[in-house]
Amino acid sequence: MARNAQEAALALHRFGFGPRAGLIEGIADDPRGALIAELDRPGAGQITNPDLPTSGAANRAVFEYNAERNANQKRPRPDAAMEAAPAKSEAVPLPRQLFRNEARARIDAALNAEIGFVERLVWFWSNHFCVNQEKTVMAGAYEREAIRPHVLGRFADMLLAAEGHPAMLLYLDNAQSIGPDSVAGINRDKGLNENLAREILELHTLGVRTVYAQDDVTNFAKVLTGWTIRQTASDPDHGGEFVFIKRMHEPGPETVIGKEYDEAGTEQGRAVLADLAGHPATAEHVSTKLARHFIADDPPPVLVKRLTQRFLDTDGDLKEVTRTLIASPEAWEPQQAKIKRPGEWIVAALRATGETGEIGRIIQAGNLLGEPLWRPPAPKGFSDENAAWLDGLAQRLDMANAFAHREGLALEPKAIMETALGPLASAETRQTIARAESRPEALTLLLMAPEFQRR
Repeated sequence: MARNAQEAALALHRFGFGPRAGLIEGIADDPRGALIAELDRPGAGQITNPDLPTSGAANRAVFEYNAERNANQKRPRPDAAMEAAPAKSEAVPLPRQLFRNEARARIDAALNAEIGFVERLVWFWSNHFCVNQEKTVMAGAYEREAIRPHVLGRFADMLLAAEGHPAMLLYLDNAQSIGPDSVAGINRDKGLNENLAREILELHTLGVRTVYAQDDVTNFAKVLTGWTIRQTASDPDHGGEFVFIKRMHEPGPETVIGKEYDEAGTEQGRAVLADLAGHPATAEHVSTKLARHFIADDPPPVLVKRLTQRFLDTDGDLKEVTRTLIASPEAWEPQQAKIKRPGEWIVAALRATGETGEIGRIIQAGNLLGEPLWRPPAPKGFSDENAAWLDGLAQRLDMANAFAHREGLALEPKAIMETALGPLASAETRQTIARAESRPEALTLLLMAPEFQRR
């Protein structure tokens, strides 16, 4: 049982969002089986909240909100007597409220999950196919619509859902991309935008410097012309939704990675994406990233090879690839080689202490620690390597201290230590917490312990 308890605690930190009260003991009989059971749970990874709007509905609501606000600002000012009256303060602006609602749903899904393994997978794939909240109000809805339904499905389906989603078309500028020889291109003298095509090849599928050349990027960009979104100003019922506009699409066949694809509207792009999804370079690229995220910055080559082969053997079945990860001995090395990303650490602290957190504080904490929610620094997403997060550990100390003084007076640090770390707690950590002069100090030291910072 002792060995299994050690493995259970490791599983909860490495593959989940950290323990909750009694959870180490609860899965100690079969930690690996508990992870697999979470993969098999009906509805795993889904958020079914009817109060959260679709991406198109969010886009339209914000468009109308901004239009009305602009009109109010341009209306004639009231007379002097009315001007003297105090102005009515605006409630939380709609774009911010939509963002906070999506953020709350995401955090709650991680807090309430038994282990959080599937939620960790959602966060991983959402970062792999990242979009940016600053460029589209659809980031939260995009994660619910393009990532969650496919997180345990086929990679090809997730790839198609992500690349054709309005949030991605806006983020990587494909909504404005026009084929040079298309009807719209000739009439409007507008040109091609290669951003989406390049990032699909470099980041989402094949990987940098693999089997493609610049001509493949250009030709693929032509294939994707016409993939755009409906304009809300002219289509108030369906604005912000995907649409294929033939007059923007580059006519004729295109050759991508040595294969010619006939012109066939959206089917031309779908065919290229399907072939990219099944390419051996894609299998190796995404398997390496998956192993790097969960196991080590330099994942064991034998593990990457095993995941890659499983990806190819199952036609990119992500559930089977994930099962292979769990079954691999390399995934269970006792050394905690990875530093938790800020979001993971914040959720782990809340789960350990039984707190739900105020969503504004949680969002601000992510901002301060260098991982602002749905606002990656580049299309590559947030880094999964330890070096990117080392400089932020000092800020984590400040945050842990503030949290401990706000919440820690009523908490028993030794009990939280057993909940959060159990058999992972070293003798040094136990001694440090025992010697703390106050409960808040002890809780701060616990949240900053190496065993809690790492997974």
